Amino acid sequence: MFKKIKRIVWKTFLWFNIISILLVLLFKFVPVPFTPLMAIRAIEQKFEGKEMRSSHDWVAIEEIAPNLQKAVIASEDGNFLTHNGFDFKAIQKAMESNEKGKKLKGGSTISQQTAKNVFLWQGRSYLRKGLEAYYTVLIELIWSKERIMEVYLNSIEMGDGVYGAQAASQHWYHKDAKNITRIEAAGIAAILPNPRKFKPVNSSGYINRRKAKISKYIGYVSLDY
Repeated sequence: MFKKIKRIVWKTFLWFNIISILLVLLFKFVPVPFTPLMAIRAIEQKFEGKEMRSSHDWVAIEEIAPNLQKAVIASEDGNFLTHNGFDFKAIQKAMESNEKGKKLKGGSTISQQTAKNVFLWQGRSYLRKGLEAYYTVLIELIWSKERIMEVYLNSIEMGDGVYGAQAASQHWYHKDAKNITRIEAAGIAAILPNPRKFKPVNSSGYINRRKAKISKYIGYVSLDY
């Protein structure tokens, strides 16, 4: 009985690794058509009796303004271009801040957020965090930093039912992602902690302060992929 269970566990482990590596290899070249979050949000809308809305239009990174690429680095992960998927200083800083009873902060990098959004579900369980670390290592090994940024900016939630830079640019500013200005890019980056609550236009004082800060730091970010 024990040997049978051991064999099943080993086969499950082996097939999981094979499938996950193949998926990461596939998405190195192929656009990500949808994410688990998109499916979850659609189900939520259905059960809440709301109209099912999902706007997602994949574009190449060359069609996404450098302003927006710099804005998410300034806002979400200042060391994105130099770390190997994990920013341990940011994680330690977040833990210290949380221990002091301040507003909860995360230390997730853009690579970790990409892994979570593309391959996993939302949540804070140890299992999900472990899988997030596993996929983060895989994409850092197999994808370039430019590809991670491209997938990130095409997959993350940027509004209620709005996913990716192109859909967000059209939804919020009625223009293509390649044409958004510095302050517009800062506006999208500013709402990422909670894109269904905040808006980059007609914003609250909190978001306006974040926009101004991010816009300022955009000038210090270099896109050296």
